Amino acid sequence: MAASESNLPDPAEYITHHLTFFTNKPQTSVVDFSIINYDTMFWSILTGLVTIWILWRAAKSASPGVPSRFQCAIEWLVEMVEDQAKSMIHGNRAFIAPLALMLFIWIALMNTMDLLPVDIVGRTIGWLGLSSEITHQRIVPTADINATFGMALGIFILMLYYSIKIKGLGGWLHELIVAPFGAHPLLWIPNLVLNIIEYVAKTVSLGMRLFGNMYAGELLFLLIALLGSLWNFGADPTALGFVGQVAAGSVWAIFHILIVLLQAFIFMMLTMVYLGQAHDKH
Repeated sequence: MAASESNLPDPAEYITHHLTFFTNKPQTSVVDFSIINYDTMFWSILTGLVTIWILWRAAKSASPGVPSRFQCAIEWLVEMVEDQAKSMIHGNRAFIAPLALMLFIWIALMNTMDLLPVDIVGRTIGWLGLSSEITHQRIVPTADINATFGMALGIFILMLYYSIKIKGLGGWLHELIVAPFGAHPLLWIPNLVLNIIEYVAKTVSLGMRLFGNMYAGELLFLLIALLGSLWNFGADPTALGFVGQVAAGSVWAIFHILIVLLQAFIFMMLTMVYLGQAHDKH
């Protein structure tokens, strides 16, 4: 028993371990595009496929008769997204509204992974007898800044695409140097700098907001999980720690449900706002 207890991690090691990704190689610099976070890729693709399946099933099961609760929920989401898109986007919404709906469901599913018990996936994989490396999984893709910035960059590309499509390349370039202060040549540089800052700020804030909230939620779940493991770190009140973990974990999980849905809703709304602004001419 003493030997096994000596091999147990301390709280800092426990948190560090759970905040480390399953990657193809160790990260040695702040920016390294050769690194692939396998767990982020797997869980984001899996939740993306589930999102496609949900929307496919909703479309296939739609009927003019008495709708099921599932159909009512999807229809409510579709109407909500369509109403919001109609008020923000003055143009063709055939692509943007479905995109916003898909983003909401996909991000909500990725965020919801945070509600699973901290060690359940790793222990389940371990019970299956798979490699010890595979048991180490960070299952919340939106707690990975690479995933959230990837989505934000996708929206940034769409902003540029619709700006050029609606206004033309010349119109978009003209807008960059004359808005918002005016067309006087002395104002061209300030206008250009301000517009570049605006594009960068939109992209960075879109990715950082989602990442920051989900990373903080993940970290808090890890701290709560430590309450139930006080005996592993040499503390005495084990029963108190277990009760504290259950109570604090339950309260935070209930509150976190609001964060899960709210962050998905905010990302969806900001996407429509930014793409709506790309349709407007100055």
